[in-house]
Amino acid sequence: MQTSSALPIVIQGGMGIAVSSWQLAREVSLAGQLGVVSGTALDGVLARVLQDGDPGGHRRRAMAHFPSPAMAQRILDAYFIEGGRPDGAPYRPHPTLTIAPGKAAIELSLVGNFTEVWLAKEGHSGLVGINMLEKVQTANASAILGAMLADVDYVIMGAGVPREIPRLLTEYAAGRTGHLTIDVVGANRVHRAALDPVMYLGAELPKLRRPKFLAIVSLHVLATYLNKDPEIRPDGFVVEGPRAGGHSAPPRGKLTLDEAGEPIYGPKDDADLEKVAALGVPFWLAGAYASPQMVAEARAAGAAGVQIGTLFAMASESGLTDDLRGRLVAQLADETLVVRNDPRASPTGFPFKVAELSDTLSEDANYAARERICDLGYLRSPVERADGKIAYRCASEPVHMYARKGGADEDTSGRKCLCNALMANIGLGQVRRGGYVEEPAVTLGQDLSGAQALLALHPDGWTARQAVDWLLST
Repeated sequence: MQTSSALPIVIQGGMGIAVSSWQLAREVSLAGQLGVVSGTALDGVLARVLQDGDPGGHRRRAMAHFPSPAMAQRILDAYFIEGGRPDGAPYRPHPTLTIAPGKAAIELSLVGNFTEVWLAKEGHSGLVGINMLEKVQTANASAILGAMLADVDYVIMGAGVPREIPRLLTEYAAGRTGHLTIDVVGANRVHRAALDPVMYLGAELPKLRRPKFLAIVSLHVLATYLNKDPEIRPDGFVVEGPRAGGHSAPPRGKLTLDEAGEPIYGPKDDADLEKVAALGVPFWLAGAYASPQMVAEARAAGAAGVQIGTLFAMASESGLTDDLRGRLVAQLADETLVVRNDPRASPTGFPFKVAELSDTLSEDANYAARERICDLGYLRSPVERADGKIAYRCASEPVHMYARKGGADEDTSGRKCLCNALMANIGLGQVRRGGYVEEPAVTLGQDLSGAQALLALHPDGWTARQAVDWLLST
């Protein structure tokens, strides 16, 4: 379906694992702006929702439109449980994506990303995007292809230097094999991932439309680098400051922490917006722009608009569980909500914003009590062993396992299993031995002033449409 070519003023941020749900993205799109689904772990989301019986039948409705009915049926046969899994039963594991993944892993990723985008776009012509992490390299080739099969309008990517994504989109749009270079620790050779759309879909492969690509950058230097070469040039940039939620770039230079143990940012960490504007491509500003005044300020600086996360994470259509959303809003109302920029929480090494909530991994005691398990593996790093074979390690896995793969013990200190925690944020937490259920770890931006102002207008909470209307009110 052809959609509007007009640039959005508001981009709804891609948050967590399915916090930027298809329901949220759809509502923002219907409001005339760019609704974005999170493209992280959508293979796992689909597998677990189907095991919960697919409440409302939404995933199955989307899967009925997947170009390969046989592939969709294989996914249903593998994971769908009529009426849902028994209370207290664990989720069946699903295959992980590696540099050379198996057929089952690729198919689950294709269908998972297709369904999320298809549902967000169902029945209207508004703009829908998908947010990816450069860090999750082994998943990106299949995830992007799955989104393109659903005619996604934008691909947005941060957490790294996404220099190969423009070419990948062009290759897929031409029906050719897509290639991505994979960063491998200790590699003595180049490692490449390849995915041939024809191999998986054959004659069922539809004509694909190339989506626009936006690179998330923290500094004008990276924007200038990516813009120089037409081969790697994005269609625009999201310039994200250090107060934005989720992962953020570390401060330039030597890492220095304040009294609260948070990274200290300075003038060197601010992008030169005049230099970004001089590149002549559209850009949006993110990180503490969640108010009508800041939207106006961003546009006055030459930006097409803003990217907003926190307001939409707390909107009624977000993927957060009702309990978590309610507690966040309650703490926002009584001004006790604190978001900490934790330099250790993420196994990626990037600082990660964590909202301080009881009964979550933000509490030291809860973190210490959790058995270290890494069974989802989205944030693992490939490592080339002495024999040339590839191992995968994560700083949140058991310490002895990490060390056995060449990692340093000290790198594991304070690292949280974000994959399992982010699944718990949306009510899909795994059940472990003894009945332990994985606990959440909620991320928000550190500027809560916009959310507090919106809450004053909507004391019982707000919808995505109300957030958009307010942001565009002046």
